[in-house]
Amino acid sequence: MLRRARPLLGTFVEIAASAADPETERRACDVAFEAIADVHRLMSFHEPGSDVSRLNRIAHRRPLEVDPRTFTVLRRALEMSRLSRGAFDCTVGARMVELGLLPGRVRSTVRGDHRDVELDAEGRVRFRRRLAIDLGGIAKGFAVDQAVAALQRAGADAGCVNAGGDLRVFGDRAWPIALRRPDAARRLVPLPPLRDRALATSADSFVAGGHLLDPATGRPRRRPQSVSVIAASCMDADALTKVVWLSEQVPHRLLERMDAHAILLGCLEDSAPTPDGALRAAG
Repeated sequence: MLRRARPLLGTFVEIAASAADPETERRACDVAFEAIADVHRLMSFHEPGSDVSRLNRIAHRRPLEVDPRTFTVLRRALEMSRLSRGAFDCTVGARMVELGLLPGRVRSTVRGDHRDVELDAEGRVRFRRRLAIDLGGIAKGFAVDQAVAALQRAGADAGCVNAGGDLRVFGDRAWPIALRRPDAARRLVPLPPLRDRALATSADSFVAGGHLLDPATGRPRRRPQSVSVIAASCMDADALTKVVWLSEQVPHRLLERMDAHAILLGCLEDSAPTPDGALRAAG
């Protein structure tokens, strides 16, 4: 088993790969890191040449063709917006800039939402009104999924990709997993071992350094709690953490629909996860 780590996606990405020989393990890790770097290049809000930045500058004036990977993530983000009735909304970029949570300046005319984003059959994107998308709430999970796919194509028979707590494991083995408590980062809550699944976590912006903006109010929501979601893909787990966290509903209707489970940790929580996978806050 080869383990490597690099700074990517604004966090520390760790990759473990198991294969028949050390050379295959090294090659698999290399291509997995490249897959993550590609996602950053395409979907970063910060990079002026990314698909996201191009869309935010131009797509309200004319349709733009984007990379198929960006199109896939944006399509899933919009689907999540519809399914969650706007609880997940990737078009809050302008408000994030206004609050100082993202870099740049924003025009006062930026007022669109997810219903103003149009995708066509040719892979182009158009905004009906000026708006700013931010795929930070889903793209990291997608990057993890892309890295896992790259590991498998390169010949790894088992592995783990962990991007700052958004992770996915595969292969014929169970991986030990533990969650950090939102009020005490050095204290861990062990979970049952994870096999062929993904896990993502979102936490309170004032407690754990995250940026959880409520699209309904345009303001960060303060809540001393973290939400982790276990799902088949890390992209879905990543998006679902925001939906569950903002809705304060466990079980949430989308969890069952997507064969996912949520784990809630509050600042006073010391117990172990309940059998249905939901660990509720104690106050």
